[in-house]
Amino acid sequence: MGGNHTQIKFILLGITDRPCAQIPLFVLFLLIYFVTLVGNVGIITLVRVSPSLHTPMYFFLTHFAFTDICYSTVISPRMLADLLSEDKTISFTACRMQLFTLAFLATIECHLLAMMAYDRHVAICQPLLYVTIISSRVCWQLVASSYLFAFLSAIIYTWCVFGGSFCGPNRIDHFFCDVSPVLKLVCSDTHSSDMIFFALITINEVGMSIIILLSYISIIRTVLRMCSAQSRARAFHTCASHLMAVSLYFGSAFFMYLQPPSSYRSLDKVASIFYAVLIPMLNPFIYSLRNKEVKEALVKCGRRVFNQWQHRRVVSSRT
Repeated sequence: MGGNHTQIKFILLGITDRPCAQIPLFVLFLLIYFVTLVGNVGIITLVRVSPSLHTPMYFFLTHFAFTDICYSTVISPRMLADLLSEDKTISFTACRMQLFTLAFLATIECHLLAMMAYDRHVAICQPLLYVTIISSRVCWQLVASSYLFAFLSAIIYTWCVFGGSFCGPNRIDHFFCDVSPVLKLVCSDTHSSDMIFFALITINEVGMSIIILLSYISIIRTVLRMCSAQSRARAFHTCASHLMAVSLYFGSAFFMYLQPPSSYRSLDKVASIFYAVLIPMLNPFIYSLRNKEVKEALVKCGRRVFNQWQHRRVVSSRT
């Protein structure tokens, strides 16, 4: 498989090679993908139409929901098609673009989770300066910088993986083009690539998790100094949904990526399903069911829609 890389084609082995399991898995993952789209589009729409949610925290949340939609869409349609198709080949260019896009989106999500933690830190620890520190301009600057840094990181990730020589097997033991399973097919030395990956993961995942950890240490210290038990409970409640999302995201990410990419195991495929398919579906539920502001906005929006429908019904009956 040497020579012109653009002529190379890979074969995605997928989730399972058992024909009896493919149809049930197709139905299950199609339902998950549908719920993911509906849930995340619903979060974005709710934030847009609810004035009470026009705050920096929910500004970051809409971007987080958007990246979840994109991340799931890059993986799920191809995975669903492969479950029903015998031809599981993917071109070199398509595989490279998929990995680039996933690295780009995953890096953005790391940064957005850190931004939301910092937002909670300022809101609880410096409430009088909140509007000044987390202004609309600052929010856009933070998001734009995360997109730019993610773009540069994704270029480096992709170059490291696909810059090597592919001269042996072309079967990717995965359901999408991820770093570790693709890098196992590179027949040139991958030591330098492993080091670059470790450095990038340290900056993005470990670095952002340290920002989150420091933010919550400061939050906990501030909350414990509050005199009112009700104030403490309210402060902790506003952080609960974000903490749950952080735990799910970074827990699965550390399990998958805080190891040399060349040491990929089949068990990592199971972790990838949780990380790439289930978490984008769970996030809207975490931020709606565990968040009082979102639930109140959802109830108000539902009442407004019902009242408009009832008004139109009355008007149409009179005419």
